[in-house]
Amino acid sequence: QVQLVESGGGLVQAGGSLRLSCAASGSIAGINAMGWYRQAPGKQRELVATITSGDSTVYADSVKGRFTISRDNAKNTVHLQMNSLKPEDTAVYYCNADATALVGGRWRRLDYWGQGTQVTVSS
Repeated sequence: QVQLVESGGGLVQAGGSLRLSCAASGSIAGINAMGWYRQAPGKQRELVATITSGDSTVYADSVKGRFTISRDNAKNTVHLQMNSLKPEDTAVYYCNADATALVGGRWRRLDYWGQGTQVTVSS
């Protein structure tokens, strides 16, 4: 199993910055990709940014130029630097990992999710 623990959410004024972090732990053989998704009230969960083990990145159009995703493969961590925050960035942000881990005595590649961290941007 893989456990994902997020940190760094909070309340910030529009134009401000926050940095989210997510650490993966457990019986992990490897993590293929890590990413951040968000879900605002009444809306579906959406992709924010992802990064592969080779540092290839994908960003939602709405955050390009403002957010930067990075990862430390040795520490199984991923970060999301969020600058120039807008009220519409308000959401619960979830860490995701596509990982191969020991599950029930077998190595399995599965998707894992963190518990979420609230980001609130005031106008």
